[in-house]
Formats: sequence, structure tokens, C-alpha cells
Amino acid sequence: MSALTRPPGDATSSAESPTRAPQLVNRARYGRGFWMIALAFLTAMAFSTVPAPLYPLYQARSGFSTFMITVVFAAYAVGVVSSLVLAGHVSDWVGRKKILVPALCLELVSAAIFLTAPSLPLLIVARLVSGLGVGMLTATATAHLHELHTRHRPEASGQRFEAVSTAANIGGIGTGALVSGVLAQYVTGPLRTPYLIFAVLLLVSIVGVMLTPETVEEKPVRPSYRPQRISADHGDRAGYIAAAAAGFASFAVFGLFTSVAPGFVRGALHHASPALAGLVVFAVFGSAAVAQTLTSRMRAGVKLGIGLVGQALGLIVLVVGMHAANLATFLVGGVIIGVGAGMLFKAAVGAVAAMAAPAKRGEALAGLFLVSYVGLSLPAVSVGIVTRYVTATTAMTWLTVVLLAILVVVATLSRRRSPTSAE
Repeated sequence: MSALTRPPGDATSSAESPTRAPQLVNRARYGRGFWMIALAFLTAMAFSTVPAPLYPLYQARSGFSTFMITVVFAAYAVGVVSSLVLAGHVSDWVGRKKILVPALCLELVSAAIFLTAPSLPLLIVARLVSGLGVGMLTATATAHLHELHTRHRPEASGQRFEAVSTAANIGGIGTGALVSGVLAQYVTGPLRTPYLIFAVLLLVSIVGVMLTPETVEEKPVRPSYRPQRISADHGDRAGYIAAAAAGFASFAVFGLFTSVAPGFVRGALHHASPALAGLVVFAVFGSAAVAQTLTSRMRAGVKLGIGLVGQALGLIVLVVGMHAANLATFLVGGVIIGVGAGMLFKAAVGAVAAMAAPAKRGEALAGLFLVSYVGLSLPAVSVGIVTRYVTATTAMTWLTVVLLAILVVVATLSRRRSPTSAE
């Protein structure tokens, strides 16, 4: 008897339902958990850029120089790098939730420090703590999302996972700055209200993570702890150096837009709106997230080429806008940079993941992220130092020349990749 004509009380139907029902319930739990982790990931990454549009307000209140703002920002990058190396891989042993919950708690501690109306030293501490949390969270949340997606939809492609993880990570960074800027513009307590709101969201995220199914069984015998190994020897040295340089260049512009760019908009372009400062950051990261999502099926070589051209063109347009003190040109340059940098970094990650042996893939990616986060902080701090002696426009012009040279190196080394590593 076919399934279409089998009567409701048929024994075969009764035997199937008790087995299938728990499977459907478990899949539904993993599906709900997928969205809980995505929202927690988005909230944490958004919180990481809440201070970006507020830096000019801190400067106006306490008289901080641009250099000191970049020092505050660099503390965040130091926290991320330290945490990536020391704890970014530990969830493979102890489980995802045991890392995600403490990471979100660190973000909550950072929000509490910001809420104390801190002095410069406390601002540095708050950003360092936030960086420690983000370093613990990024790789862990990405892995957890992938595992939840696979268990919820075991026969589906990974496109949903890729789109959601990109939106939560890169899109979250841009969203945090935009929300913070709008709140600072239109509500009372601009240096307190954004942190209060995100503190509540972080608390909700912690509860959500605790309710999410675990996807890693804790090993009865844990391996001896060691920091994440970092290696550049993966059989294609030229290709790896090219990827690392691409990561440095792409994160350099991301760092500039989350540190000194809001101050430039307020100072040199004479637009004091925090909402506008947040929009500038959102434009860069939003365009990066959209570009990464829409080009997921594009060949790696094409991504690299578009990323190189896009970032180079965007830098030139940006500098032209700075020299002309034209906000529209400055914003267009930022959007083009976002597209180029987003695709360039995605191509770099894909190249490293492809060239590294599975047993050393973590080491290879750790090295890429380490160089990239150096790029996040070093150029921003350098601009902060140089602006003590020259204008921000001059400093950015010099940095553009350096970054264009790095992009040329990336293009040259990419052409010299070993035949076995090329697509």
C-alpha cells in the first residue's frame, strides 16, 4: 500500500512517527539556536563600534588629541589579537557556549566601564576588554553558526550560513556605529544612552546563548593547553605573503574609518553630526558586507582583482574628497573602499584556507588574522602621530601612497603563486 492510500491507523505509519518527531524537534532547536547565535554575534560586533561616532564627543569634552583617540582604538586591536592567539581555538575542546558566554560578559564589562564617564585611561581599558571579548567570540561564533546550520539543514548548501555570518560580523560592525551615532544625535546622554541600550542587548544575548544547543562535546581528556600556533609555511610562500598583505591593507582602511574618519568629518568637513559620523562607518562596512555576500560564488581570482582595483580606486576618490573638503566625494570613496576591502579580505581568507593543509589550517588563518589586526591598528596610530605635525588630509595622502604600494605588491605576488595553488 502506498503512503498516499495508507489508512491513519496503519502500523507502518505508527512506527515511523515516534522516530521522526524527535528528529524534527531537534532540528527546530538547532534552527532557533542558529538565529540566537546570529543575533548574539551581531550584537557583540555592533557593540565593538559603538564608540566610533562618539570619539569626536570625547575629544570635545576632554580635549583628547587625534593621536590619543587612535591609541584608544589600538587598545581594542591589541585585545583582539591577544585573545585570538590565547583563546580563539579553545572552544574546540570545551564547547562553544563555554567561550561565547564569557566573551559576551567581557563586552558587558566594557559597556559598564564606558558608563562610568571614564577618563582616558578607563577608555583604553574599556576598549581593551572589548577587544578581548571579540577575539574570543569571532571564530567561536562562526564555528557555532556553521554547526547549527548543518544540524538544522543537513542537506542544504552553506549559503545561508555564509550570508548570515557575514551580515553578523561585517554588517554588525557597521550597524553598531550607525545606531550609536543616531542615538547620540537624537536622545539625551549621548555618551551614556548607546552603552545602556547595548548593555541590555548583551544581557539578552547571553540568555539566548545559554538556551542554544551545544554542538561540541567536551573531551574527557583535554589536550595540553598551548596558544594558537601561527605559521607562514604552507607550501606557497608567495601566495601566503600576498594574502597577509591583502589582509593588512583591507583592515588598514577599516581601522581608519572606525578611528580617525569620524573626527575628520567633524573637523575638516565641518559636519558635527554624530549620526553622520555613524553613517560614514556604516557605509564602509555595509558595502563590504553586501559585496562579500553577493560575490560568494565568484572565482577567487576575480574577487582578488576586483578587490585590488576597488580599494585602490576608493582610496584615490577618498583623498580627492578630503582635498576638496567635499562630503559626497568622501562618502563615495568610502563606499568603494568598503566594496574593495571586503572582497580583498574574503579572497585572502579563501586563498589561505585553500593552500593550507587541514591540520595546519588554523595556524594559517591565525597568522592571517594576526597580520590583519596589526593592519587595523598600526596605520591608524601612525596617522594619529603624523597629524600632530601635518593636516589629516596630508597624513591620509601619505598613507594612501603606502597602501597603494602594498596593493601593487599583492598583485605582483599573486601572479607568482605556485602552480599547485592556483585555481
